[in-house]
Amino acid sequence: MNRTKRKIFETSMNLFASKGYDATSIEEITSVVGVAKGTLYYHFSSKEEIFTFLVEEGMKLLQNSMSIKVASCSNLKEKLKAILLIQIKVMVKYQDFMTIVLSEVLGNDSRNLTCRKYVFEYIDMLENIISKSIENR
Repeated sequence: MNRTKRKIFETSMNLFASKGYDATSIEEITSVVGVAKGTLYYHFSSKEEIFTFLVEEGMKLLQNSMSIKVASCSNLKEKLKAILLIQIKVMVKYQDFMTIVLSEVLGNDSRNLTCRKYVFEYIDMLENIISKSIENR
C-alpha cells in the first residue's frame, strides 16, 4: 500500500470511528489527508469503497494473526489462551477498527452486511479452531 493510500486508510478509520460513517464526508477525508479529491478518487472510487477496504484489510490482519498464533499451540488450553490474548491486543491496538466494525454490524445497508459477514466469518474460524482441537484430544 503506497503512502497516500495508507494515509487515506488511516484518516478514514479515525474519522469513521470518531464521527461515524454517515457523518464523515469525502471532503473531510481529503482535507485531513491533505490531498485533492482527484487523488482520493484515484485510489478509491467512493467512501463506501474506502470503508469496505478498511474492513476487509482489518479482518484479514485479525484472521492471519489468529491463524499464525494458534498454529504454534499444541493443545486446546494454549489455543484458547492465544485467542483471548490476540482479541485483547486487537481491542487495544486497533480500537478504531473495532469501533467501526461493531458499530456497523446492525442494519441492512451494504456496509452493515459487509461487517456482519466478516464478523460471522471470524466466529466460524474460532469455532473451527476449537472444534478441531476438541476432536484431536
